[in-house]
Amino acid sequence: MNGCAVSERHRYKKRKFIPIAVCGVFAVLFLITAVYLGDSYHSDQPARNALVIDDIVQVNQTLKDMILFSPKEPVAGFIFYPGGKVEYTAYAPLLHSLAEHGLFCVLVKMPCNLAVLDVNAAEGIQEMFPEIENWYIGGHSLGGSMAASYVSEHAEEYDGLILLAAYATKDISQSGLEVLSIYGNKDGILDMDKYTKNLINLPEHMEEYEIEGGCHAQFGNYGRQDGDGIPGISGERQREITVRCILEWMNEGDIGFAVKMNKNLMMVHNIGILLSLCQG
Repeated sequence: MNGCAVSERHRYKKRKFIPIAVCGVFAVLFLITAVYLGDSYHSDQPARNALVIDDIVQVNQTLKDMILFSPKEPVAGFIFYPGGKVEYTAYAPLLHSLAEHGLFCVLVKMPCNLAVLDVNAAEGIQEMFPEIENWYIGGHSLGGSMAASYVSEHAEEYDGLILLAAYATKDISQSGLEVLSIYGNKDGILDMDKYTKNLINLPEHMEEYEIEGGCHAQFGNYGRQDGDGIPGISGERQREITVRCILEWMNEGDIGFAVKMNKNLMMVHNIGILLSLCQG
C-alpha cells in the first residue's frame, strides 16, 4: 500500500515536470530567436530622407506592409524584397532613384525582416495597380533569393528578375524571364561558390554585372555589415551604378520601354561620366 503511494507520487512529479521542461525549452528558443532577430541592421538618415515626397516621386506609406515610390508617368513596376535582417526602409534611396527614372517601385516589408517568412509577399500587388502592364521583381541578398523562388511559380506574370548580391535556388532556366544579376567585387557576404553553383538555375541569356569596389551592404543604406568586405567606392556611387545597370538592362529588353526611358538613361550616363572624371 505504501509502495503504491510512493509510485503514485513519483508519476505525479514526473507529469508535473514535463510541462515545466517543455516551457523551459520554448523559453530558451524564444530568447535565442529574440536575440538573433534583434540583431538587425537599421536604415540610416539618408534612407529616411528618401521617404520624403518631392516634385518627381510620390512616396506612399499608408498601405500595410509596403511603401510605394510613384513617378508621375510610370512605365513599369518593380517589386522589391529586402535583405535578411535589414530594416526594409534601408532600400528607400535605391527605389527612390529608380522611381525618378520611371519605375513604379513597391518596397515590401517582411516579417521579422526575413523574406523567407513571407516568400509570397508579392501576391496580389500587381492586381492593385492594373494600369501598369510591365512588371519586374527582385531583391537584395536573402530577399533576392526569395524573390527568385516566388517568380519561379509566377514567371508568366513578370518580365524579369533582378538579383542584387543574390542567387536563385529554384530552377527558372526555362522560364523565359529576363534576369539581371549585380554584385560587388568587394562583397564579403555573398558565397561565390554557391552563387556560381546556382547559375545553372538561371536562363542562359541572363546578364551579370560586377561592380568594381562594390560591397554587399551598399545596395542598401544600413551601415557596415559584419563580415562584409571593405568597399572601394561610396554607397552613393554604388547605388548610381546599380540604377544605371538596371535601366540599361531594361532598355535592352523592351523596345517600347526603352523609348520612354531613353532621356532618363542619358541623364544617368552623364552623371556617371562626371563622377568618373571627378574621381580621376
